[in-house]
Amino acid sequence: MQLNISGHHLDITPALREHSTEKLSKIKHHFDHVIKVNMILEVQKDVQKAEATIHVSGADLFAKAQSSDMYASIDQLVNKLDSQIIKHKEKLHSHRG
Repeated sequence: MQLNISGHHLDITPALREHSTEKLSKIKHHFDHVIKVNMILEVQKDVQKAEATIHVSGADLFAKAQSSDMYASIDQLVNKLDSQIIKHKEKLHSHRG
């Protein structure tokens, strides 16, 4: 899995990078075919935003989240992506035809 984290009006600290990597590894447990992850962390006044695009075999998934705490934004983002990954996996393994 290739991970690309960038920041807008924000320096990506080792702690933020480690937290993001640790949380995104949760997605890897549900679906092994994650090819690339692009994550953008952004600060606008009091709002901390996190958005990510995940390229998996067969689809591109996108989610974003915002809160007053960057770590909370990352957690919300990963939860959204996790549910999208599970839904995508169910579509791939659907036996409806």
